[in-house]
Amino acid sequence: GGIVMPSYKSARTAEDIHREVASVIRELKDPRVAGRILTVVRVDMSADLEFGKVYVSSIQGLENAKEAVQGLRSAAGFISREVCKRLHLRARPVLEFIADDSVEQGARIFEKLNELKAHESK
Repeated sequence: GGIVMPSYKSARTAEDIHREVASVIRELKDPRVAGRILTVVRVDMSADLEFGKVYVSSIQGLENAKEAVQGLRSAAGFISREVCKRLHLRARPVLEFIADDSVEQGARIFEKLNELKAHESK
């Protein structure tokens, strides 16, 4: 039989989906989403690319991300339709949006490091 390649295509497509979801989010006019500094931390896609979990973080904090996620959930159909159209996917993925605080944690760690540096230079 044919050699089964490690699913390179689905890894690539998951990255593509990540990129396109992020770009569609930037185009949304929903006040809960627009004007916030949001980062799509990661997108976990099922092997068949029919389901995806989109982890969204805001540098303004987890509450901010949660509010944005409510807006994203109401726009989920539009977002997945756009992503499907832009990437010519066979099936429209069902996207679930989840608020994530990793960017906020990263910013806090960064602040802590800066505080440490400030102490050292005195």
